[in-house]
Amino acid sequence: MDKLQELLSQEPVLLGDGAMGTMLFAAGLEPGSSPELWNVEHPDRVMAVHRAYAEAGSNLILTNTFGGNRIRLARHGLGERTAELNRAGARIAREAVAGIRHPVLIGGDIGPTGEMFAPMGALEEDAAIEAFAEQAAALQEGGADYFQVETFGDLREIEAAIQGIRRVSSLPIVATMSFDTRRRTMMGVRPEEAARRLLALGVAAIGSNCGAGLDDTLFTVGQMHQVEPGAVIVSKSNAGLPKHGPGGSVVYEGSPEMMADYALNAKEAGARIIGACCGSSPAHLRAMAQALGRTDV
Repeated sequence: MDKLQELLSQEPVLLGDGAMGTMLFAAGLEPGSSPELWNVEHPDRVMAVHRAYAEAGSNLILTNTFGGNRIRLARHGLGERTAELNRAGARIAREAVAGIRHPVLIGGDIGPTGEMFAPMGALEEDAAIEAFAEQAAALQEGGADYFQVETFGDLREIEAAIQGIRRVSSLPIVATMSFDTRRRTMMGVRPEEAARRLLALGVAAIGSNCGAGLDDTLFTVGQMHQVEPGAVIVSKSNAGLPKHGPGGSVVYEGSPEMMADYALNAKEAGARIIGACCGSSPAHLRAMAQALGRTDV
């Protein structure tokens, strides 16, 4: 039994973590900069975010590598440092959770390339698979326990990510898509279709992350659970809806209390892995942990 399955067999619900980008911007990351570069330039700041989430009760900590594939890193002139930045990201996360009293696993975080597949764009399937395989190999070398491919809108691309991972690793894969366009992904994928297609690829868990608010996330999670009631479902919503803040910033309306209610509703909708996405913080995750009955935080 792999580590993720073992933990799922012991707990009815696992708590994911929350936003990384939101926390790094608060720590000084400049808009438009590569968060992954901080894995080598400011590892202490990245580690502090991971540690705060773990101390808030998170069982699953995602590495700071969401944009860590070669295609996306090349936009910052960092393509040749792909392996270095991903290995560092996994090592930082693992070091951050040392000594935490409750069980914590490290998920190698893999996001989209940011490019469109041909013929709509220039991205070829083989190139995408190769990029995802390179990233996955480095994350495993750095100490990831499983992989989480998240925030995808295109089934072809998330399938390429899964294929890439499977070229280099047998670790479990959690796969989530972002249903941010009238409860479909930007490419028109419905949650029911995503659930069936992703489970057919042998992933360990499926679900929804980011998206267009708490209600839409709960809807998509419920639809997935309805069509695949035996699947492990992931719910990782943004902290409410975004709005304009001071100085042109973006802030999210979701309070810790609101996210605590969301956690209970996500569990009721069938989710077994519950976390948060953009706009969330360790305070939100602690409230969620307490709402779910955790007594160790």
